[in-house]
Amino acid sequence: MIEPFRSDFNARFTQEKYAELLRRMDEKTGTRIDFRIAETPCFFPRELMEEMVRAGVELTHQLLDNPEYMRESTAAIPEEFRVPHEDAHPHFMTVDFGLVRDAAGVLKPKLVEMQAFPSIFGYQPLLSREYIDVFGLDPALEYFFGGMDEAAYWARMRDVIVGQHDPENVVLAEVDPLAQKTLPDFLMHERHLGIKTVNVTQLVKQGNKLHYIDGERLVPIDRIYNRVIVDELERKGIRLPFDYRDELAVEWAGHPNWYFRVSKFSIPHLDHPTVPAAVFLDDWYAGQGRDRLPEGREHWVFKPLYSFAGKGIQFAPSDADLASIPANQRHGYLLQERVRFEPVIATPEGMTQAEIRILYVWPDGGALTPMTSLVRMGRGLMMGVDHNRDRTWVGGSAGLFPQRDVPTGTDLQ
Repeated sequence: MIEPFRSDFNARFTQEKYAELLRRMDEKTGTRIDFRIAETPCFFPRELMEEMVRAGVELTHQLLDNPEYMRESTAAIPEEFRVPHEDAHPHFMTVDFGLVRDAAGVLKPKLVEMQAFPSIFGYQPLLSREYIDVFGLDPALEYFFGGMDEAAYWARMRDVIVGQHDPENVVLAEVDPLAQKTLPDFLMHERHLGIKTVNVTQLVKQGNKLHYIDGERLVPIDRIYNRVIVDELERKGIRLPFDYRDELAVEWAGHPNWYFRVSKFSIPHLDHPTVPAAVFLDDWYAGQGRDRLPEGREHWVFKPLYSFAGKGIQFAPSDADLASIPANQRHGYLLQERVRFEPVIATPEGMTQAEIRILYVWPDGGALTPMTSLVRMGRGLMMGVDHNRDRTWVGGSAGLFPQRDVPTGTDLQ
């Protein structure tokens, strides 16, 4: 987006360097990366990144500081997944923004969604660093927020995930983790934090304690870094060796209730310049909030509240699409103003859209802290890497920005 970084990168790009990037990412994560890595990082004005960071903090506090919202969001937690001993705040927050132009033609962030759930905190710093190293970019370009370096980043991650426990008794829990596309991220957490990645379906419950199997040992679990997506459990009919409602002697790094409390469910409750209009499907049928949505179905998006990677999203939904949802399930669906991304990244394949995710942690006794960002580049209706795998100059990328005291051009490409 900003010059001279954008045009200089495009001029010096080679397929050989891109192949080296892919080779290094496989080597340094210790596994084959099974999603598309974009040919380029994205160069953003520092001011724009800071605007998104501030907006994410404001949006989060607008929800959590609102007692009425907290009461209402309790109903968003399905009874069978309501976990005791909820923490006072989420340990992780991700806030996704698209870029749109305002009436004056200025690029502004627009909320896509927010989720109180971990993202690829382990993988993303490596990708950002490798873009800089492989392509010989200005080493002063930043990708951590708040002046952090890698050591400070991982110290903060250790505080949030491991806490005061022995890493042997802390696990990253996921459904069949070796088959997940996010395995590279899991392995980076293992390397930096010394924790184990475990299949949540293979845990062993004895009394009120959970254990994982290590060879012939049963190792007690004191803290779980929760990466389990509930909709995957339901979609695959997976039965766990424990009940989420059990009174377990375990701490959660990312308490499961927050996955439901801060999600697409939050959007109709927000009032902020970055937030698109949205209404729950049951309210829409009851005639409530219809005036929030723009005229014309082509400007609407229809979403299930609890799914990942764009599953179930429909553009320009028909009456039949809406009517297909049983009345008793309509509060689990959202009608939302469609955010039309502005193509802002100049690539050899043409102008390309970018969705920026700001990643935060929230340590116990601390403040909501921006850590880094990830970017998804795309040229279709959907921005996820799965929806762009057959194209080039799209996919997972990194957001780089100049230091505050480094002058740069501000031409938007």
